[in-house]
Amino acid sequence: MPAPDASAAAPLLELRDVDASYGPFRALFGVSLAVRAGSVTALLGANGAGKTTVARVATGLVRPSAGTVVFEGEAVQGLKPFQIARRGIIHAPEGRSVFASLTVRENLELSFRRALGRRGVDGALRRAYELFPRLGERSKQVAGTLSGGEQRMLSLARVMVSPPKLLVADELSLGLAPIVIDEVYANLARIRDAGSAILLVEQYVSHALGLADDVVVLSHGAVAHAGPAAELGDITQYVL
Repeated sequence: MPAPDASAAAPLLELRDVDASYGPFRALFGVSLAVRAGSVTALLGANGAGKTTVARVATGLVRPSAGTVVFEGEAVQGLKPFQIARRGIIHAPEGRSVFASLTVRENLELSFRRALGRRGVDGALRRAYELFPRLGERSKQVAGTLSGGEQRMLSLARVMVSPPKLLVADELSLGLAPIVIDEVYANLARIRDAGSAILLVEQYVSHALGLADDVVVLSHGAVAHAGPAAELGDITQYVL
């Protein structure tokens, strides 16, 4: 008996005909997309296309005004962000999501204690420092004094030690030097290889396409293209 086609399996995450607004400003217009389990879906588009709003809808930070958000077969658009996070969706937002006044070690301990319990902290710290040796070297340094790339590594380390079912990564390369972007993307590949799906929100196309299995392109709050990354064709008509 032939093995089932993985591509035919139900998506891990689906947005179905989603509208979203910020007060009177409408940001999304009937957006539908899907993220398959264990895959990377790149969400591309120019500034203002609605990419970050999709990320916030997926993680409960913005409630859609119409449409449905489905995760593992269940509608979740009415849940609070912490309830969605408990189901296995983690949001790595644009910017540097660290506690600036705490040390690197304190940032990690706080995250690991919440996710793994007190007994899991020491092992998680060891794994984090193995994945990101630079964080081990700076374990006693206040996070707010780290470089932008190091703060992004700290954000990822808090996720990678206990990989989520779905990582929503929003513009992780923003403002980073090219060599640091390479390192960030190498770590995203490790998250994928550990079994997590990734919704990768990105403005810089080349790195995203190097990692993505599928691509969704937004233009003015609506889906302009969706399909396998290998079949994308000329992206410039969408993002320039």
